[in-house]
Amino acid sequence: MSELTFYSHPMSRGRVVRWMLEEVGVSYAVETMNFGRDMKAPEYLAINPMGKVPAIKHGNTVVTEVAAICAYLADQFPDKGLAPRPQSLERGPYYRWMFFIAGPFEMATSALAYGWKIDSSNAQSVGCGLMEDSINTLEKELGQRPYICGDQFTAADVLVSSYLRWAMVQKNIPPNDVFQDYINRTEGRPAAKRANELDNALAETIKAVET
Repeated sequence: MSELTFYSHPMSRGRVVRWMLEEVGVSYAVETMNFGRDMKAPEYLAINPMGKVPAIKHGNTVVTEVAAICAYLADQFPDKGLAPRPQSLERGPYYRWMFFIAGPFEMATSALAYGWKIDSSNAQSVGCGLMEDSINTLEKELGQRPYICGDQFTAADVLVSSYLRWAMVQKNIPPNDVFQDYINRTEGRPAAKRANELDNALAETIKAVET
């Protein structure tokens, strides 16, 4: 298997990808990228012209964007069972919720965080529609089953749980028992705990160096 390099910062969306990497259990090298000088340096812009993390390089293949990385890793390591089989009907809901989180839900929670005006006058023109519709849609789905795609934990849950937790920590969405129960269930997984420990330790190392 080709070497895999993970470009990240512990206080970024890279934490989502770290969890996914721990779920697949593959060996990987970490390149810690500081905000600003490292991410905007020519060497890293050759990896991701956006100058943002996370990104991975797997052999000669570069993948950016959190949802894309998670989907890619699930497909590269199918023995971990983190995605439905490509030809199965279950693949439909899996794609649906991966893209829902990366699209409407993140837009809705960003709008709430930054006070963007989305109401009945413009909701039909934006991807998330009315912000409460995105939140209510997810709550209804998670209230019906243990994981977003049913009884099986998948890469989609890595995304859903991570984005939900961040939105609740930042108080962009109100406390919600359905969401909290789901987060407790998913982030109680050994891989999630390992990922948090690794990134928390890395954050402390960066803090010590900067001070």
